[in-house]
Amino acid sequence: MKHARPEDWYRLRKLSDGVTWIDEPHIKEFFRCNIWHVRGRDKDMLVDSGMGVLSLREWVPLVSERPLDAVASHTHFDHIGTHHEFDCRLCHAAEADILAAPSRENTWAADYVKDDIFTELPPEPYQSATYTVKSAPATRILQDGSIIDLGDRHFEVIHTPGHSPGGIALWEAETEMLISGDILYDGPLIESDDPVEMAQYVDSMKRLLSLPARVVHGGHFKSFSGERYRELITNWLREKDV
Repeated sequence: MKHARPEDWYRLRKLSDGVTWIDEPHIKEFFRCNIWHVRGRDKDMLVDSGMGVLSLREWVPLVSERPLDAVASHTHFDHIGTHHEFDCRLCHAAEADILAAPSRENTWAADYVKDDIFTELPPEPYQSATYTVKSAPATRILQDGSIIDLGDRHFEVIHTPGHSPGGIALWEAETEMLISGDILYDGPLIESDDPVEMAQYVDSMKRLLSLPARVVHGGHFKSFSGERYRELITNWLREKDV
């Protein structure tokens, strides 16, 4: 498999509500994390940061133009790879230890990072066998109900355990926009067989269903409407018979 050019690794698409969708198109869609850049008056917000196989700050100037809060929706490898490049790093308390001391095991890289997750390999000298996430200790610990304040925009942290212990979604009531992380997206979800974690997943889904979302930006796959959001959750809960 050939290696991609550095200048082709990241892709940017501007959406509504001051949101820019950044992703890594040479990673297959199921494994490809969405990186959400949100413009604020006083500072910006970055939700997740990709695999980290190439510098985000070097190849995507947008993320270094202004002060920025780099938020981890959770700490799986595909979501925190370049968090170490940012001075302000935000993470839920339940996974702050992983952000500070990531390993191939606790970030799930050992299970998922193989050459076959790519359509073109990252630029050399990348090797899947030695890929690791760099330490990026949180500078702010988030809890359920924490507010991320961008000056003219305010995002409420909603703790959504189930996919991971410290998973969070971010809710902007004024625009009815939800950045949902990996608890919900319009594609195959990764669920645990552990009954405790499944019970948490169900509770998180029921809580999310109460939000009057207009648009949802998930951790993977394309964004979707509020109508689709409610359909996805309702169908998921029905399948679980809860």
